[in-house]
Order: sequence, then structure tokens, then C-alpha cells
Amino acid sequence: MAQKNDSKPLDLARVRNIGIIAHIDAGKTTTTERVLYYTGRVHRMGEVHDGAATTDYMEQERERGITITAAAVTAFWRDHQINLIDTPGHVDFTAEVQRSLRVLDGGVVVFDGVAGVEPQSETVWRQANEYHVPRICFINKFDRVGADFDRVVEMIRERLHAQPVPVQLPYGQGETFRGIVDLFDMKLVTYGDDLGTQIERVDIPADFLAEAQAARARMIETIVESDDTLMEKYLLEETIDNDELRAALRKATIANKLQPILVGSALKNRGVQLLLDAVVDYLPSPLDIPPIQGIDPRTEQPVVRHASDDEPLSALVFKIITDPFVGRLAFFRVYSGVLRAGSSVQNTSKGKKERIGRVVRMFADRREDVEEVHAGDIAATLGLKDTFTGETLADADAPILLESITFPEPVISVAIEPKTKADQDKMAEALRKLAEEDPTFVVKVDEAVGQTLIHGMGELHLEVLVDRMLREFKVGARVGKPRVAYRETITRPVRAEGRFVRQTGGSGQYGHVIVEFEPLPEDATENFVFENKVVGGTIPKEYIQPVKRGIEEAMTGGVLAGYPVTRIKATLVDGSYHEVDSSEIAFKIAGSLALKEGVQRGAPILLEPVMRVEVVVPEEFTGDIMGDLSARRGTITGMEPRGNGFSSIKALVPIGEMFGYATVIRNQTQGRGNFTMEFARYAPTPQHITDEIVKGGKR
Repeated sequence: MAQKNDSKPLDLARVRNIGIIAHIDAGKTTTTERVLYYTGRVHRMGEVHDGAATTDYMEQERERGITITAAAVTAFWRDHQINLIDTPGHVDFTAEVQRSLRVLDGGVVVFDGVAGVEPQSETVWRQANEYHVPRICFINKFDRVGADFDRVVEMIRERLHAQPVPVQLPYGQGETFRGIVDLFDMKLVTYGDDLGTQIERVDIPADFLAEAQAARARMIETIVESDDTLMEKYLLEETIDNDELRAALRKATIANKLQPILVGSALKNRGVQLLLDAVVDYLPSPLDIPPIQGIDPRTEQPVVRHASDDEPLSALVFKIITDPFVGRLAFFRVYSGVLRAGSSVQNTSKGKKERIGRVVRMFADRREDVEEVHAGDIAATLGLKDTFTGETLADADAPILLESITFPEPVISVAIEPKTKADQDKMAEALRKLAEEDPTFVVKVDEAVGQTLIHGMGELHLEVLVDRMLREFKVGARVGKPRVAYRETITRPVRAEGRFVRQTGGSGQYGHVIVEFEPLPEDATENFVFENKVVGGTIPKEYIQPVKRGIEEAMTGGVLAGYPVTRIKATLVDGSYHEVDSSEIAFKIAGSLALKEGVQRGAPILLEPVMRVEVVVPEEFTGDIMGDLSARRGTITGMEPRGNGFSSIKALVPIGEMFGYATVIRNQTQGRGNFTMEFARYAPTPQHITDEIVKGGKR
């Protein structure tokens, strides 16, 4: 049971855990704001452009008019509890989308009615596919000139390989957008006021009836194809009522076979109540999704937990926020059992006991205390000491370890140093807290030059984090120029030896390994693979893992310019040990020595991050932009018209060539062009650039 604050309990079938996901500027936060207004959670709608949106509560979000951190809110509609997460659209904050999708049961994907499917729409759709999240689509901004329903639906089908099923049609578009046709009830939904609260259902105008009937026939065909029983009725020309159609559409949506398409304009308060109805009607409750699977950390055997209060506790922490007033806040999703304030639980990821302090239901940056959180619900807790993103909380008597969350590696870094001695400790503490919050933000100290480097997903990502450090944590710091996060790898197989022998008075140290290294293919899912092929006990079992650890630790700095080594397979094939002098530390050092020798002799090369770039510009500037991208070592991969006189150019460009590009594109297109960029892959760096970097590294 999930609690409706402290009132009557709700059954799990009436809970919806959903996320709002989309490309930047598609209208996610505006849609969320309308949801809060119509569900009675706010009494005045805040606007993103005024810096007043409820879920954009950080100063950095309000100034930039974008969502940076995923905000959680709870609302109620038609006696259903909706736990809703508004996620960022900017690719630099993709980790926020990823961790939200990991714990959500359903998603609302918002599309711009003019732009349609944009680059980040594709990214969030792909992430939702990875986590098998059922979704409905809301084509927003239909009040804008150039909005085209059929074109956007076709883009969803073609680009996202989806199965869209329009359940509504717009009546008019742009300035003539006057209402929404409901294809189930065959009524035109219009609004009697600007706030969108006076909903009227009228007959479909005669001039639009034939189009609506044809669309309803297509909708019915698509739905019955997903259901054998209805297909039989359809072929026998028996009557199929709306309840049967809705039930079949719900089933197909939850199975990820179909995606209902809705339409509206969140800014003009049109279509949001119908969207809430669709969330309740078509998206899954915690009971509709398969039970969560994990392993028992004691036996390594698979374990399954159902969404029930009667099963032992299992919960996943998916987000950490550092609150300057109350300390660390951990967001979690309960998959089974009940999590109570004041109880003791086991962090099975680390094997540590944790005490649950206050338990709160989040409303953006406000909190409501609750005594307990039930299976299927999302909430947050204060007071966890050792628990971070992706870790499992469980009943100590019935432990389970859930699959963690994997995040992309950072591709850019900047050097940062405190302004004064007093800022030094404050900076270290601030960076630690920010890194706890954000798994894609990595802090490293370059021991050779005593410099602190912060690594992130892009210029905006690091800019926001530095801004938070200066403002929230009051740290004075100087920030260097962005630098590329290069990697090193080998290009040919090589056999290397690592021998560590120390003779001192008393017992010495002895570790000796022979390792075969080979490069992993570019599309490998792992950056490092270790295999043990030692036979005949030439190295005792207890020293195998230390060898692996030694290789992994040595991979943090390569031989060309000190960048981390990646895409490498190590096979331990032979070695020797000493009855008295061998130890774990000796074999660990031997492993690291083998790695250094292997990389040195394996024809090492430097890899650079290559970004997937999409530039949207007025058509008259396409030639200049394509020439400029080519000059930046970019490969043009596609171009297509975007409507309204704009074109989209897609390219693969090394990130090192893209620093400061926002200013360049503004200057080249009279301020009318924009671009998005996300990490695509690591690729070999040209020799002349490698030579420069190696020289610089040695300097």
C-alpha cells in the first residue's frame, strides 16, 4: 500500500511512477508545472521564462531557463498517486535522465510540434528502450506556427523505430489551434478560459468529421493488431467498445508494443488534463511491471522480489542531493517491503548497516515528512552515511543486491585551484559533495604537478558545477580552460613480463607474472577484460586477483602522455612465486609493471572523444556551417530540412575542436542557429595532434 500523505491508503494499482523526458526546450518543465496546477499541488502556474517554475528550483536553472537536476514531485489525479520526475533535456545532464529511468515504471516523452524528433529525443528514447520503460508521447507547442502533427508522428515512427498510435488529433494548428479531437469518444475538446479549467466536449465540426473518422479507423486497426481476441472480433465485424480498446491499448503500451500519441500546448494550458488521464489509463502501476531481480550477496544466487509490502525490503538509491541546511538527501525507490523512519537496513552493495533517519516525500525542493514508504513508492531519506547512487538497501535477514546504474564516462576536464589557503579545505569538501551527487562528475588530483582536475560531460556541465561550488559552498577558486579527456590504448597484441623482486634483511618480496595484452574492438562494451589462463599452479589462486588489481591501477596513467588506458584485454598466462617471499602486494606491483611494459611495446596510440553534433540553422547558412565543421575535422553524416526555412546538419566532430562553438555559431548565423552535442565514441587521434599532446605532457 502507498500512503496518500497520512490519509487513506492507496492500493498499488493506483500508483504511477513516471518521468517526463525530452529534448531541451520541448516543454517538459512547463508540462510538469501544468500537471501540478491541475492536480491542485500549486495554485499559480510558474513559467520557465520567468524563472518561476516549481521543479526548476536551483538558481542556475532559473537563470539559464533549463532543467539541470531531476526534480521529484507527488500529485494525485482521479484517485491515483502520481510520483513524477521532471528530467533535464540538455545532453550534459544525461545521467539525471538515466538514473530516473532506472527506477521509473513509465515515461511521458514530450516532442516539440514544430521541431519533432530532435537529437536528445533520440537519446532519451534509446535510454528508455534500455530500461524497457513503457511510454506515451505528448506532441506539445501546437499553438506555434509550423506545427505539423502528421510529420511529427512519422518522425517518431521512422527515427525512433516506434509504433505510434494517435489517440487524439489537433483541430487546427499554429494560431488556428482551437481544440483536441478525442478519437475514443469522437468529441472535440475545447476550452472556455485561458487557464484551461473550463473544458467543453462538443460534436466534431462537419468539415473535420471525415478526417477524424478515418483516424479513428486507423487507431482501431493498430490496437486490434496487438490483441488476438479483439482481432478475431474485428475480422468478424463484431462491435468493439471503447473499454475493450482502452484495455488492449494499455496492455500493448505496457508491453512496449505501442505508444499512444497525444497533442496539446502546455504553455497555453491545452491538453494537460487529457495527458493526466492517459497516464492513469495507459502507463503501468508497480504491479504491471515484472518483479525486480537481484542476487543474494551471500550465495550469489538469483533472487526475485514482488511489489508487495509482505515481502522483505528491497530499495534502490538512485540520486543524492546535498542540501546546505539538512545534509545529504538520498532518493530511493522501494521495490518490495516497507521502509520505515528510524529502522535499520543493510546496504548490500557495501555490506554495511545503515540507520534510516527522517523519511520525506519530495515536492521539488520542499519536503513532507512521512513515517513509512511502501512497495512501489518513491521518496527520500536523510541521514544515510555510506550510501550513494546505484546502491541497494535491503532487509539484513533477507539481503538482495539489485543491479546498479551505469553512467557514461566524462569527456572533458578543467583545472581548478583555490584562491586562498582558507579556500583549500572548503574546495575539497565542496568537490567531494558535488561528486557524491553526480556520478558523471569526477575529481582527480594530478600528483605530478599537484593540480586538481574536474571531469564532466561538457562545458555547460562543468560551468554549472563550478557555479554551484562558488555560490552554494562559498568557495573562491580559479578555473582553467577546458581540456579534452584523452585515452590511451594499444594497437597490437603483445606479451609482457612483470617481475618484482626485493631482497632485504629478513623476508623479501617476490612476484612474477607473464601477461598477454591485446586491444579490444571499438564496439566492446567493457574497457578492460581480464582472463586467467594460468595452469599447473605456477601462481597460487590467492595472487590472481591482486595481479588484476595491479593492472587496473596501472591503467589510470598511460605511457604516452599519462592519460588513462582503455580498450584492453589482459590474459594472465604464466609466472612464478616464492614459498616465503611472495605476497599480494608483490603480485599487484608485478601486474602493474607488466601493464606498463605491455602498453609501451603494444604500439600505443592516443584516443580522442568524438561527439555526435547536430546543428540547426537557417538554410542560407548551411554551406558556411558545413565548411566550418569540415575544417574542425568533422565528418558530415547527414542533412535534412527542418521546416520554417531551417536545416539540420549532423556530423561527427572531435570534442577538442568544439570548445567555444556556441559563440562561433551565433556569429555565423546572426544569432539564429543552435547546436546539440553528445558523446559518440573514442577514435584514434591524428599523429600530428598526438605529437603535440605528448610534447605538452612531457613539458
